[in-house]
Amino acid sequence: MAKLVMTVEEMKDRQAWLKLRNRGLGGSDASVIMGMNPWKSRLALWAEKTGEIPPEDLSGNQRVYWGQKNEQNIAEWFMEQTGKKVIRRGMMQSCDWPWMLASVDREVVGEKAGLEIKTAGVDQAKYWRDDNIPDQYYLQCQWYMAVTGYDRWYIAVLIGGNDARWNVVERNQGQIDQLVEEGRKFWNLIQTKTPPEADGTESAGQALSEIYPGGAEGTINLDGMATILARMKWLETQEKEAKAGKDECKQKIMAAMGNYEVATIGNDKVTWKTQAGKVTVDSKKLKAEFPDIFEKYSKTGKPTRVFRA
Repeated sequence: MAKLVMTVEEMKDRQAWLKLRNRGLGGSDASVIMGMNPWKSRLALWAEKTGEIPPEDLSGNQRVYWGQKNEQNIAEWFMEQTGKKVIRRGMMQSCDWPWMLASVDREVVGEKAGLEIKTAGVDQAKYWRDDNIPDQYYLQCQWYMAVTGYDRWYIAVLIGGNDARWNVVERNQGQIDQLVEEGRKFWNLIQTKTPPEADGTESAGQALSEIYPGGAEGTINLDGMATILARMKWLETQEKEAKAGKDECKQKIMAAMGNYEVATIGNDKVTWKTQAGKVTVDSKKLKAEFPDIFEKYSKTGKPTRVFRA
């Protein structure tokens, strides 16, 4: 069972919506918690929920903007295609697990079902091929069913602005039980301010840089990390050897191609084509001869902490 904690009208106040959303975990967090989100790490989500770093600013994101603009059009298309009626619902909260929230796009009238609406660029079309649903959205739908107790969740997507399709996700109680358990553990990490381990992703690295900006004086002893440091150095050696081996193979193929720019090897195609040289600016010379111009157009990047071992 679930209760409505924010109406559609109230959700128009984005700051109020964000504040409420940080009081729990939502459907878009499900794949992050399960370690199956291609864009965000568990550490980054934890840092946002605990206030260690600010949530990503999506106000100028074109994908988000057009997703919101097209939401009603996609909902109307879904109703035309299926004959079903959908209504807006708002934010729901699980009565059993209060930390579980669901910002429901639409509720299907006459069914224990909801509708999730998505937009995707043409570069994402391959993930929707053959009635496939990307893992992060499948988990999002299961999360919503965990919150609401509903039996199924429809999902409609508009790809590239002109290719619409819809599918249905049936309730999977085994998956829901796993989501609830992993969500409970993750929410406990948030409540106790215990960070999850870094997972090697770019997202985790960025989160660490924001959580720990540096500046502490002195030296910290980390003898307990000796095994991890040794493994890192071993992996670096393997990486260098792999690169050298890859370069050797590439050069042998290049030598066999000679002046030919295209070659086939079985079902694979290999190209070795001439490209125009890159245009660069000699910054040292520009600074020496035209310091005013250099100063006017130079930009200083954001400070970063550099790890070396």
